[in-house]
Amino acid sequence: MSDRGARIPRVLAIDAGGTMTDTFIVDEHGSFVVGKAQTTPEDESVGFMASARDALGQWDSTPEDGFPAIVSGIYSGTAMLNRLLQRQGLRVGCIVNAGHEDYLRLERGIQTYLGSSYSDRLHLATHFHNEPLVPRERMKGVRGRIDVFGDEVLPLRDEDVRVAARELLDEGVQGIVVSLLFSYRNSSHEQRVAAILEEEKKSSGVNGSVPVFLSSELYPMRRDLPRLNSTLIEAYAAEPSRTTLKAVRDITKQGGAKFELRVMSAHGGTVSIETAELGRTLVSGPIGGVVGGQALAERMGLRNVLCTDIGGTSFDIALITDGRFEITQTPDIARFVLNMPLVKIDSIGAGTGSFVRVNPNSNRPELGPDSAGSRIGVSWPPGGLETVSVTDLNLVLGRLNPDYFLGGDVDLDVELARDAIERQLAAPLGLSVPDAAAGVIELFEQTLKNEAVGQILGKGYSPTDYTLLCYGGGGPLHVAGYTDGVHYREVLVPAWAAGFSAFGCACADFDYRYDQTVDLPLLPSFGEAERAGIGTMITSAWLGLQDRVAAEFAKSTIERERIRFTHAVRMQYYGQLNDIEFISPHAALEGRAQVDDLIAAFEEAYAKMYASSARSPEFGYLVTHVIVHGTVDVEKPALPQMPEQPGTPPLKARRPVHWGRASDGEFVETDIFQLEEIRAGNSIEGPAIVEHSATTFAVPPGRNASLDCHHIFHLTDSSEA
Repeated sequence: MSDRGARIPRVLAIDAGGTMTDTFIVDEHGSFVVGKAQTTPEDESVGFMASARDALGQWDSTPEDGFPAIVSGIYSGTAMLNRLLQRQGLRVGCIVNAGHEDYLRLERGIQTYLGSSYSDRLHLATHFHNEPLVPRERMKGVRGRIDVFGDEVLPLRDEDVRVAARELLDEGVQGIVVSLLFSYRNSSHEQRVAAILEEEKKSSGVNGSVPVFLSSELYPMRRDLPRLNSTLIEAYAAEPSRTTLKAVRDITKQGGAKFELRVMSAHGGTVSIETAELGRTLVSGPIGGVVGGQALAERMGLRNVLCTDIGGTSFDIALITDGRFEITQTPDIARFVLNMPLVKIDSIGAGTGSFVRVNPNSNRPELGPDSAGSRIGVSWPPGGLETVSVTDLNLVLGRLNPDYFLGGDVDLDVELARDAIERQLAAPLGLSVPDAAAGVIELFEQTLKNEAVGQILGKGYSPTDYTLLCYGGGGPLHVAGYTDGVHYREVLVPAWAAGFSAFGCACADFDYRYDQTVDLPLLPSFGEAERAGIGTMITSAWLGLQDRVAAEFAKSTIERERIRFTHAVRMQYYGQLNDIEFISPHAALEGRAQVDDLIAAFEEAYAKMYASSARSPEFGYLVTHVIVHGTVDVEKPALPQMPEQPGTPPLKARRPVHWGRASDGEFVETDIFQLEEIRAGNSIEGPAIVEHSATTFAVPPGRNASLDCHHIFHLTDSSEA
């Protein structure tokens, strides 16, 4: 991946996960290094600097020497999500329509069982309501109503707004959210509420210190509860998270950096930390991996890719089909249904830090969903844990080196892990420590395998149609297990798997995306003038969104002329429930011909997703949302291109490793290699383990791993090698 010597770093990407912070730095030739350090949730800038020092140290450099040359910096982290989960956000007040003051306590039924297992979803007793982000006493109702068509049916009562404003300001709120019914159709009532709030703030002497958040400006889309949730999270969790991002930015500036720090956004682009919709960066880390997977697919000519990411806390999966990832309009995050475009990622609570317990009722081992996170497991005494984690199991099986965890910066105690496994797992199950550990690891990998295969089969495809891409700090350790017996087209493991999400962040465009609900019908009975009129309305909505995109780029002193606009819609057959997203063939719909081209593009997209025989043009169509992307070119990392040298890399060591059934339940002597010593073209026959300071790649008996010119391992069965 890199050789030592004089380097000029150009691109910096940071992925602060729940367990580890990865830093990915690229030089002027496209070579890169990956640094790793434990995440510091109390101040993510500390973990970032430790990770950056680790990365630049591999080039015999320091942040003070390297930061001044960097032209592009991208950050993804978990501070905002943690703030939401731990309910440590701002003191927020909320103004809604009169009669809706209990909205957050009632929620929607689906929101009460998000995150529950299938069995728990069947039993009402296991459903529970979220703790409201805004308590009932700070939910204020005002009279006035806009209907579903955007018409005013009841004038806004200004006095209601003034009373609500005074009460909230007297209670010392730090932000006020305004979310009124159908404001995405007609924002006049919300705009009037905002004007009155400004007047009352000025009268109360808090002018400028209590920001106002309007749902019609931030998330102008249908579905009332998701719109309210999204706007609340913007005020409650996103606004205070700017402090975290500014701390990271400031520490880079102290190191001499001149670049503008950008953040990974939910739709797969990067945005400025000054963006008005910072809530869109709520789950930025996992998205970086999917964007990286798309970049890799494009550069390697791969059509379909299954992205799999194992970290310390979760197993994340995303599909790239025909070179594109899917966007969902109403995702659920942290048990909240939201109204923001998000790269579709499915996640289960199974990572290398997942806790393992024996259920006393069934006497069966169970995994997670809680995790050790950055505290690793019982094998690391400073973590203060008493429950066995998946990492502890790998340690006693010999698959992890206790003296080389994080390159030796963290010492793990095998005996502590062995004693805990004996008491908590082996004795209750009536097994030896190795058999208990190997059995649970097999259960863990089978869970991951079923989840991965299920994603593909659920779309009507076969694993043979997809290349599996494995990354994350824990991915290479378990990829052989969760791909065993499944016939994927290929199984790829980048040598920089531990920092792949950070790599993906560096591959992302500087890109803003704005969506707006329009609900415009295109019925079979419409004549030429009516269709042209719908085209004009769509074009007008696009132009409005273009102005919003340009305004965000202006905060980064980027002129409108540099922005490349992409126009898209979400569309469905009239009367159907689900819409699909696709790019418009035209930037403006100036007549019936362009509208007909839009319909043809929808029919083509629909046939790809379902089947040609499922098309139903006789129903007519509904354009539900209009979308505009604005993109500015930025420097991105190149794939490594190394000359291939066939052969076997030098041996680092040998140690006994338990491979479960693959080694007939016995410890077998296993070759150990150092990742940095493996050259492009080298091939490794299992059983073998490849060690790196940031990850461990396990190649069990019967499998082969060969490194290509891009420094990507191809994992195959030995019979195919």
